[in-house]
Amino acid sequence: MNGHEAAMRPPHPPEPERAAELRRRFADEARSERPDLSALCLLVGAAADGALDEAGIDAAQIDLDRLAGLVPFRPGGPRSWALALADLLGGRCGFRGTPADYQRLESSLLHEVLRRRRGLPILLSVVWMEVARRAGAPVYGVALPGHFVVGFGPPEQQVLADPFDGGRVLTGGDAELLVAGATGAPLDPSMLTPADPLDVVLRILNNIRAWAAARPERSDVALWAVDLSLLLPSHPARLRYDRAQLLVERGDFLTGATELDAYAEVVEAVDDSAADRIRHQARAARSMLN
Repeated sequence: MNGHEAAMRPPHPPEPERAAELRRRFADEARSERPDLSALCLLVGAAADGALDEAGIDAAQIDLDRLAGLVPFRPGGPRSWALALADLLGGRCGFRGTPADYQRLESSLLHEVLRRRRGLPILLSVVWMEVARRAGAPVYGVALPGHFVVGFGPPEQQVLADPFDGGRVLTGGDAELLVAGATGAPLDPSMLTPADPLDVVLRILNNIRAWAAARPERSDVALWAVDLSLLLPSHPARLRYDRAQLLVERGDFLTGATELDAYAEVVEAVDDSAADRIRHQARAARSMLN
C-alpha cells in the first residue's frame, strides 16, 4: 500500500481508556448550561480518530478563532454578514462540498473539515456558524430536510446561505427547491427556525451512523456514534434498540440480549406485540452462545 492509499483510509477510534474519557467529557459538555457546538464536534472527531489528541483539538479551536479574525469588522445587516462569510470562507479559503464528500467519514469530523476544507453540508455549516459567531454575527443553523444551511438575522429579515455551495446566498425559491428535492414536500416556515446545538450534534452522529451502516465492516464506528448519541440529554428511545442490535451483530450476544430485554420492558407499556418481538430477538441472540 502506498502513502496516498494509506492517507485515504478512514480514521479509527482511540484506545478504550481514551474513548471512555472522551465520552465523559462529551456528556459533561452536552449537559452544560450552554453547550459549546465546536467543542462537542471536536469530541466527536476525537472519538472517531485516535490520532486527534489534545493539541489537535486546541489547534482546531485556534483555527476557528483565526478565521473569525479575518472577517470584516461588523459588515452590517444579515445579508452583509452572509456575503462577508461567503467571500472569506467559500471564496478566499475554499470551503465547500462535492458529491464525493458524502462517501468519506472525514466529511463529518470538524477537525478534518477544517484541514481539507471539504465536508457535508452540516459540518461546513458548523464552520460558518462558529466563525461567524466568534466575529459577532447573528448566526444559527437551519436544519432543512436533507440539506443543512445557515441563517443570519431575525425571522423577518432572515438571510439563508448554503455553505456546501461556498456560502451562496439563497432566495426563498432556492430554499423551496432544496426541500422539494429532499422530501418532495413544500417548504414549511417551521423548517426555518434556528436549530438547537444539541440537535445539530445528534444529526451529525446520525450521518456518521448512516455512513457506517453502508459499511458493515465499520460497525465499530456505528457503535461509538450511538454511544455518544445516548449521552445527549434528549435522544430517541429507539437508539437503545439500535445499540443492542449492533452489539449482537458484533458478536457480543449476551450484552446485546440483555439490552434487548431492557428495551422490551420500555416498549411493553405502549405495544405488547412489539415487546414480544424484541424478546424473541433477545432469545435468538442468547441461542448464538450455545
